Amino acid sequence: MKAALSGPEIERLVQALAKLPGLGPRSARRAALALIKKRETLLDPLSAALREAAAAIRVCSVCGHIDTTDPCGLCADPRRDDALLCVVEDVGDVWALERAGVYRGRYHVLGGTLSALDGRGPEALNIAGLLERVRERPGVEVVLALAATVEGQATAHYLTERLGGGVHVTRLGHGVPVGGELGYLDEGTLAAAFKSRRPL
Repeated sequence: MKAALSGPEIERLVQALAKLPGLGPRSARRAALALIKKRETLLDPLSAALREAAAAIRVCSVCGHIDTTDPCGLCADPRRDDALLCVVEDVGDVWALERAGVYRGRYHVLGGTLSALDGRGPEALNIAGLLERVRERPGVEVVLALAATVEGQATAHYLTERLGGGVHVTRLGHGVPVGGELGYLDEGTLAAAFKSRRPL
């Protein structure tokens, strides 16, 4: 039986870090060691920031985004276009669109996609909130910004049916990424690119 390399508190730190995306056990151990070596400049400020964030984070009751206020800063911003409602899977998608700076409308975070394998049906997602928001805002364009995966496509199809024919529903284009070379793309991406082609 192997002896423990360090005390239980350090092992718990390593195990907690290993649960983060992109960090396995070895990377988590290196990160923990870096934090411990620079306790005053890294570990203490990080633990304080984590405590403060955990106490302050709120889920926006309007769109499902996370912020420290409810409604969130995006929903409270009067400069955003009320005629556009972008439906995304997760908060990370909101952050990505905001970083890109290509969208100035409102958001709606579903909290996932439909997945029969994971047992995630419509009741597990923020679909009722979406339908209510669309009813309150006639003429709004609903932009489905969901992943080009089986689950994302199934969710987009389900939402289109639930929203009904009277709602203007669009979706993000799929296909060849900027700077992408055809030889490196998978068949699904190439098929989507051909289906989404348009005149020049």
